[in-house]
Amino acid sequence: MTTSKVQSQSSSTQYSWQWITLLGLLTALGPLSIDMYLPALPEMAAQFNTTTSSISSSVPAYFLGLAIGQLIYGSLSDRIGRKKPLYIGLVIYILGSMICAMTANEWMLYLARVLQALGGCVGVVMARAAIRDCFDMNTSAQALAHMAMILGIAPIIAPMVGSVLISFFSWQSIFILLSLIGIIALFCVHFFFKETLPVERRLHLNLSQIIIMYGSIFTDSSFRTPMLAMSFFSGLMFCYITSASALFMESFGFSQKQFALVFGLNALGLMLFSFINSKVVRKVGPLPLLQLGGTIQLVGVILLSYVAFLKLENLHIVMFGLFLVVAAIGLTGPNATALALSKQQQRAGMASALIGSIQFAFGLLAGIILHLFDGSQLQDMASAMLVYALIGMSCVYVLRFRHRT
Repeated sequence: MTTSKVQSQSSSTQYSWQWITLLGLLTALGPLSIDMYLPALPEMAAQFNTTTSSISSSVPAYFLGLAIGQLIYGSLSDRIGRKKPLYIGLVIYILGSMICAMTANEWMLYLARVLQALGGCVGVVMARAAIRDCFDMNTSAQALAHMAMILGIAPIIAPMVGSVLISFFSWQSIFILLSLIGIIALFCVHFFFKETLPVERRLHLNLSQIIIMYGSIFTDSSFRTPMLAMSFFSGLMFCYITSASALFMESFGFSQKQFALVFGLNALGLMLFSFINSKVVRKVGPLPLLQLGGTIQLVGVILLSYVAFLKLENLHIVMFGLFLVVAAIGLTGPNATALALSKQQQRAGMASALIGSIQFAFGLLAGIILHLFDGSQLQDMASAMLVYALIGMSCVYVLRFRHRT
């Protein structure tokens, strides 16, 4: 697929599944790196002589790397194009994954996870920016939804692969496999990813101009409000990811394989909602679907809060509530992103990076908030989720008000 062919898609509003699949693979590095080792957390905690909750802090550590790295790649890609930063990021990701496999204690693991994330986050920035390089808002939402369908495979298979690996090998094998996946992604980028940002559209900015540009993007209300909506709604997912291992494997006594199946079921729901979104978004528009997705997530959080604070310990309601929270990301994520990037044009790389950076900063904040609460695992998760869901819906209603006026 040549650059001219990619650019011509803007007018034809078509794109190939091969191209979207490649972008999905690059974006999948994040969920693979987060979800694959979740079943191994109890084993890692035992080896490092600590608790599962403590070793779970390596999840927010990954979010820290994601938040920082995306700001770097966003400005870099608007300056030198989309392909060269992919080389840089993927090499860093491979090195970080290898170091994770060699860690001797939890603190070294935290640092290695930050490095791994600093590399792995390049994929999601370049994928969003490449889509925005080529399409208008509605087609971008459709392309992002299709990419989310492909991306949804990662959290389905990742915990299952992780649980199988630790059944036969040590937890280090998970990070060795992630290193190999990074090498495959690097190979695919070299041979199949074609540049989507021509030289004449690149921004040549110094550091002070980059900072000013990021500030300008953030103060643009057409970007800021949907970006915040996405960040708060994504924060629900991060609360779930951070808490899931301890909640299911310690509180509810799930085995590693049972945990992997439940985790995969929720990810399957995300794929289903992404598929529905891809079919209707060009007819309905991104904003109504964003509101629908946020409402579904809020309902899921209310169910979780009901069980948590009445201390019902009803596993079926918990699982259904979490299913709604996770699955509806297939509606909130692509549509909020498309709305946020709709007017960014030449700043698409930096805008995409700012979305991802703030999104994962909220994920890091979720991890911090969960450690501050002093209730049960379910109560802490439900409390953090409720705050995020309510603020996310407030952002949606601000968007609806602006749309009416």
